[in-house]
Amino acid sequence: MNTPFLSWAGCSLLLAGAFLASSVSWAAETAVREITVTNDLVLALGAQLPARIVVRASHVTIDGNGATLTGPGRIGDVKSIETAGVGILIDGATGVTLKNLKARGFATGLVIRHAQAVTVSGCDFSDNYHNPKHGWGELPPRGGILVEQSRHCVFEHNRANRVWDAFHLIDSDDHLITDNDFSDCSNTCAKLWKSSRNKFLHNNLSYGIRIDRAAGEVHARDSTCVLIETGSDDNYWYRNDITHGGDGVFIRPLNRWVSRGNIFVENDTSYANNNCVESWSPGNTFLRNKANHGSYGFWLGGSDQTVLIGNEAAFNGLTNGYHNAPEVGFRHGGIVIVGGPASHTLIAGNHLHDNNGAGLAFRGDVASKGRKWRTEHWVVQQNRIANNRFGIWGRWGEAVLLAGNVFTNNAQGNFIQDVTNLVELPANPAVQVSPRAEIIGPEVVFAGQPARFDASRSRDAAGRTLTFQWWLDGQAGSQAAFEHTFPAPGFHRLGLTVNNGALAALAWRDLLVVEPVAQELGTEGQAGRWGFEFEPNDHGHGRMLFADDPNGLIGSRCLRFTPDPYPGAYATAVFPATRDAGWNFAGKSRIRFWIKALNPNVPGWQNAGPVVRLLGRGGHLELKPAKDANLLNDPPFSEARWLWMPVTIPLAGDAQWQRAAKGDVTLDRIDALSLSLDSWGGDPFVVWLDGLAVE
Repeated sequence: MNTPFLSWAGCSLLLAGAFLASSVSWAAETAVREITVTNDLVLALGAQLPARIVVRASHVTIDGNGATLTGPGRIGDVKSIETAGVGILIDGATGVTLKNLKARGFATGLVIRHAQAVTVSGCDFSDNYHNPKHGWGELPPRGGILVEQSRHCVFEHNRANRVWDAFHLIDSDDHLITDNDFSDCSNTCAKLWKSSRNKFLHNNLSYGIRIDRAAGEVHARDSTCVLIETGSDDNYWYRNDITHGGDGVFIRPLNRWVSRGNIFVENDTSYANNNCVESWSPGNTFLRNKANHGSYGFWLGGSDQTVLIGNEAAFNGLTNGYHNAPEVGFRHGGIVIVGGPASHTLIAGNHLHDNNGAGLAFRGDVASKGRKWRTEHWVVQQNRIANNRFGIWGRWGEAVLLAGNVFTNNAQGNFIQDVTNLVELPANPAVQVSPRAEIIGPEVVFAGQPARFDASRSRDAAGRTLTFQWWLDGQAGSQAAFEHTFPAPGFHRLGLTVNNGALAALAWRDLLVVEPVAQELGTEGQAGRWGFEFEPNDHGHGRMLFADDPNGLIGSRCLRFTPDPYPGAYATAVFPATRDAGWNFAGKSRIRFWIKALNPNVPGWQNAGPVVRLLGRGGHLELKPAKDANLLNDPPFSEARWLWMPVTIPLAGDAQWQRAAKGDVTLDRIDALSLSLDSWGGDPFVVWLDGLAVE
């Protein structure tokens, strides 16, 4: 930015036209100047100002009075506008009000950083950075409004059209975004990254799309109306226009950091070039939305614990409409859940009609024909499924219950194959209310000890008798209470289906089974004894931060470590840092630990990982996943993306773990143990480790 040329302090000022004319010759200015605001400010009515505004003072009001800040960028000239800077910067302030102001010709119209309780109303940030011709892939943040590390702000009645990203939240929570027009964008209309508990009400978020149809382009590159990424949880979306996007809504965990608890109510996501709604994250809820006239209505692979109630998904995949990427077997569909696990799913009261494919499609793992994972523990009930090629098309499922669905004029009927424990309740139109299922029981249990789960608080509103079905690797029980002893540590998916004879409800526990460790190595209150190394660390700037975290599984604490700054490539944690442990592991057969991680870098982890080494005086024994696999990128179960994952490594190696010895090393004299991970990008990531032992 240029040197400030206007700065006010001490009193509120009204910038009248005469003041501007006598004090500053705007026409004579060839460069955009900077206005630093330290008190209330009113700009001249309708003024055209080649200026940018910076606000670091709290509790001030800027009334643009219809004025326009014009940046140095030329509209339509991508190169000139991408370096045009910021129109308005609010940095580190609290209680700022910005209203009735326009900013155009900048890389980004408005940037809010490290701020709280800012109100932005009646402003227009259109015609800033916009690039419809950009290919695939992301660009740095730019466009209309960018909000970073800020809280409790309000955005109402604003515009940001013909920009790259209209509204972009980064690490920003608890905002209200209502009645804005953030449409017609070349990348996204609303984009969230590590941003939670925000409310989007009655906004126009349509036409987030980048495609050249005249040139015959089929896919809309990476564009979407709404993009939710990287731990953006518990956001609420109500009655937004999210139509005509590349996708409508895309919940995307490219780095395996999922976004959960988002609720979508009565939004219209129709006319998406690809998917009206696409999600690869668990635990999100969709109520009474429209997902029509796209290639697919809902595409929800890898979306465990999803709730879909009262939505309409219709006219998707039509040959005279959008019909990209047809699937073998069913082609297109209204609600389609394939490509990744989807356990504990409720699909109820939806209207799925006139799709060129299935009203509802589900499918387990194709490569293994369901052996690796299956669609598991569903209730599908009270849906109206009409005029599709198939009503339901499903393969490789487990514990799927159908109840009260109405099928009409589906050309090829239902196709359900290779589904074990398929339950269909008899139709009873007199019963319209499903029961409530509830489990009381632990989420972490001990191997070798009975674990009890009680569903007796489940209820039927009309007092009908309930039937209980417990699922644990198949049908496991039929009483209100369920008790089981798990022989060994690991992860288990426990499901409960409760029905009143006509309709059903779900509850579940995703169980971590643990056992005590005789000797934990560095993961029980010994954070201060860890050391680190990086490969490479040419400038010596890399650091590893270690802490004892109370949220562990075994004992009273676990280890948390973060490379920060992270110079890239392999980051290695070493215990003990002094490398003088002198352990005798002769006769030991395995290394065991629990691990979880949060990694903001896209596309996540790279190269083999985790790599574990036993370090001796003259060499080391290395154990890494075979074929350079990375367990954190491709975990053995879907829930490991957000829960702890158990790891057992045989010291002799096997088909999954590659063993290599370097130098002179024997198990009877090991002086340290190390664990290495390699991530794309250079942002710090966080790893938790617990129960580390050699047994």
